Amino acid sequence: MKVFLLFGLVALALAEVTRFEGEKVLRLKPVMDEHVVLIRELAASIEVDFWSPDSAEMVTIDIDVDIHVPAAYLDLVSTMLQQSDMEIEVLIEDLQVSIDAQTGPTPRTHSYTNYNSWDKVQSWIAAISTSNSALISKQSIGSTYEGRPMTLLKLGKKSSVTKPAIFMDCGIHAREWISPAFCQWFVKEALSTYGSDSQMTSLLDQMDVYVLPVFNIDGYDYTHKSNRMWRKTRSRTSGTSCLGTDPNRNWNAGWCTTGASSNPCSETFCGSKVESEVEVRNVADFLRRNKADIKAYLTIHSYSQLVLFPYSYTYDLAADHSELLKVAEGASSALRGLYGTRYTSGPGAATIYPAAGGSDDYAYDIGVKYSFTFELRDTGRYGFLLPASQIKPTCMETMLAIKYIAAHVQENLY
Repeated sequence: MKVFLLFGLVALALAEVTRFEGEKVLRLKPVMDEHVVLIRELAASIEVDFWSPDSAEMVTIDIDVDIHVPAAYLDLVSTMLQQSDMEIEVLIEDLQVSIDAQTGPTPRTHSYTNYNSWDKVQSWIAAISTSNSALISKQSIGSTYEGRPMTLLKLGKKSSVTKPAIFMDCGIHAREWISPAFCQWFVKEALSTYGSDSQMTSLLDQMDVYVLPVFNIDGYDYTHKSNRMWRKTRSRTSGTSCLGTDPNRNWNAGWCTTGASSNPCSETFCGSKVESEVEVRNVADFLRRNKADIKAYLTIHSYSQLVLFPYSYTYDLAADHSELLKVAEGASSALRGLYGTRYTSGPGAATIYPAAGGSDDYAYDIGVKYSFTFELRDTGRYGFLLPASQIKPTCMETMLAIKYIAAHVQENLY
């Protein structure tokens, strides 16, 4: 037994960390059908990591395309793109340099202004959930594929009756580090301003707010330890060596019909079936069990500076489109008031691109009217590698948008 344990520890120590020296992130600006065809052909022939949109299938004319190109293919890709006369901009000159700038040296303990590893987040959850028993508690909603606990925080003044609630999750996609950073910031702000901020006090008196600090825990942990650019879960699918499913293509909302892939090696793999991912199933089960009380669903992503709402799996407008648009625009305006950061609002499919199997569409379809997706900073300069120096301003402005939505929900309970 000791021998096997020793080998296991050695294997862990020698686990390969993916490096990205010399790799670039390019912005392509397709303005004709030939450009779209070329980008899709590139994706089919070589390894191209789509940052925005999520995959080649979503590429359309007049929408900027951000791609991460491995060093081995740079010359080939550059030649092909130059011959096409497509406008190209280099967003990140050396991906590894940007990664090192974002990840290097961090405090040994949890910090709200740094990107925390899962171990630090887990310790923070344990500590903050016992910091104020009158306002916060925790519960497990299950475990991840790799066996990590999915702990849900419940914020709100204790009550003998069930209160209406808001559900918020962060970190569905592993590499979007600013997202879990926001959930942690939100919890801190809610607890520290209760009693002094009249709006937060009213919210937590009258409603509960459920916060899932990291949705895709296995993937998030993997981005800290092995591959900073990992997006999906870490599950295995029979018949392939490719790991993971896109947890935001795995919900029962037009599942795998558009903007998703049935190829297990794709970054937008929709899974072998609806809710094949245990993480998705755990959250969906919670939403289903509590849908009578949950009045809003908020899911935090990055990047692009957007406030989106249903639908993404169809161009059809939601029944509550007018109200949702008004709320999204109000939230964007509130956010912009702090630093002037501009967000775009609208239904997912029409605003960016069609994508089936998303959590916001699912929540809306089961009756959660106020369902919104946030895509936080920035618009591509740093992309998923937003510097830690931007955590505080990003979170502060996003708080204003979330509080705007929460106030509207509180005033329009249904």
